[in-house]
Amino acid sequence: MTLSAYLLFLPACFAINMAFGPNNLLSVTNGAKHGVSPAVMAASGRLVAFAIMIAIAGLGMGAVLVASEMAFDVIKYIGAAYLVWIGIRLLRAPAPTAEVQQRDAGAPPSPPSLRALARQEFTVAAGNPKAILVFTAFFPQFVAPGAYASSYLLLGVTFLVFEVVAIALYAMLGARMRRLADGSRAMRWFNRVSGTMMVGFGLVLAFTRRPAG
Repeated sequence: MTLSAYLLFLPACFAINMAFGPNNLLSVTNGAKHGVSPAVMAASGRLVAFAIMIAIAGLGMGAVLVASEMAFDVIKYIGAAYLVWIGIRLLRAPAPTAEVQQRDAGAPPSPPSLRALARQEFTVAAGNPKAILVFTAFFPQFVAPGAYASSYLLLGVTFLVFEVVAIALYAMLGARMRRLADGSRAMRWFNRVSGTMMVGFGLVLAFTRRPAG
């Protein structure tokens, strides 16, 4: 793989990592509700899902998913339904009241279940067939034919490293939003906005069409 090709890949890849979607919305939400560190650690589930997708695409099975309308639709509708379910839960989630905040002021907050948050990140990433299309259609444009495995591995590792950076940036954005708009009323509106956006992502995914050919 030539240096010029890799340098061309870097900004294009980072733009994909920073694109605002369901998983990055989760990082913002988790950053606001639980803090930066739990949000970043929870996103390990997303990294595992993407690593599996990269391996699938690298082995050529991603092309099978693209070609199979039934497989694409099954994953798409399951993922869309899950996003809508998360959105509804956010819309219905109660914000902490002033009484609860005062009562708990002297006690350390109970840590969130990182396993549950990581599982949520994994499911959202794995339930979006558009993600594997990135690895199936985007990566091959930069792979060196004479060194397919090593160049594909380099691209995959680079993507995952940039994904960690994007996760941290969106988690910090969420934490910053929480500090700027603290209080039960602000968090109630935050839940409403996040829930509405998550439902919207689910509906957009449900109407996504498989690429022709």
